[in-house]
Amino acid sequence: MTKRDDKGAEMDEDASTSPSHLTSRQISVLRLRRKGLSQQDVAELLGTTRSNVSILEKRALQNVARARATLKEWTMIQAPVSLTVPAGTDVFEVPALIFREADKSKIKLDMNSVDIVVQIKRKAPEALRTRVILRDLEVAVTEDGLVLVQEASHE
Repeated sequence: MTKRDDKGAEMDEDASTSPSHLTSRQISVLRLRRKGLSQQDVAELLGTTRSNVSILEKRALQNVARARATLKEWTMIQAPVSLTVPAGTDVFEVPALIFREADKSKIKLDMNSVDIVVQIKRKAPEALRTRVILRDLEVAVTEDGLVLVQEASHE
């Protein structure tokens, strides 16, 4: 018998034992969709409804997004270089701060000042107005020289 959740969507029976954040059913749906099949085609292949495939795909993508965010947080926690850029800082001063901290840890960055400013604008657009950082930013540099930027969480 097929298990169903509170919304009537099919539940994968191995969901609680899988080492992945994805159930085998979600993996099947994502693989078939990646091959270009429509949700209706996937539903027919799996013997379910298009609506159920839609729910499975949506939840799978949500799980992937959460897993990516978790990995980013973990990478930032493990990074040997970590600094907080305070609100009010001119964005063009940030690269020098990052290079200085990376140099202290003997980490070579494969990016220049412009690349860092672009990354800040891309990763934390709401924290920036013209050249001024509006909210504190957390910056981490990994051993490989990868620079990670996110808005600081004030816990």
